[in-house]
Amino acid sequence: MTFRGAKTDVPLRINVVTIFPEFFSGPLGLSIPSRAAAAGSVTYNIVDLRDFTHDKHRTVDDYPYGGGAGMVMKPQPFFEAVESLKTEPPIVLLSPRGRVFAHADAERFSKCQELTLLCGHYKDIDQRVADHLATEEISLGDFVLSGGEAAALAIIDATVRLLPGAMSDLQSALTDSFFGRGLSAPSYTRPPEYRGHSVPDILLSGDHAKIAKWREEESQRLTRQRDEASR
Repeated sequence: MTFRGAKTDVPLRINVVTIFPEFFSGPLGLSIPSRAAAAGSVTYNIVDLRDFTHDKHRTVDDYPYGGGAGMVMKPQPFFEAVESLKTEPPIVLLSPRGRVFAHADAERFSKCQELTLLCGHYKDIDQRVADHLATEEISLGDFVLSGGEAAALAIIDATVRLLPGAMSDLQSALTDSFFGRGLSAPSYTRPPEYRGHSVPDILLSGDHAKIAKWREEESQRLTRQRDEASR
């Protein structure tokens, strides 16, 4: 299943290897991921891992060596799927053992020619995929998902919103949290008062220099609070 943008000279090709290709059909056809594809900035290539099995049941998992609960995904389908793509790094295994994904990764991926995401499922993936196929392991945090598909979608969204044509106002992305800074300042919109809660007066003042200063100070304050809370 492949989703393509309007242009053929797509600078970023995202391959997703998964046993649930239908997981991506809805989200990638909506909002910013869809606009990025329509602008010709990205191609989504969703690869069904079961297409690279060699038995009538299209088996991708087996019992773990050494015993224990759960099933482990076999290395062979992953290796053959990636080899069929003839892709180059980064080849990312979504794994709770990986380092935590950050905005800097999204920026880095958005500048690549190709990005390949490997989605696991079941109890685990054979470690040889991590050691000898993937070029890096990434996690969304210290929790476990049912599979790598949701993590892949999060990484795709964070990456493609930085591509040309993905957002109608690129300046909006440039003022997001973590884009060369810590957390962004709070945002407000109409009405100026709602249920007794008012918008800060400075934002209604029309003094752009003071507003910019307030936003910078709020950004620093919120970033400090988060850093202190995480210690």
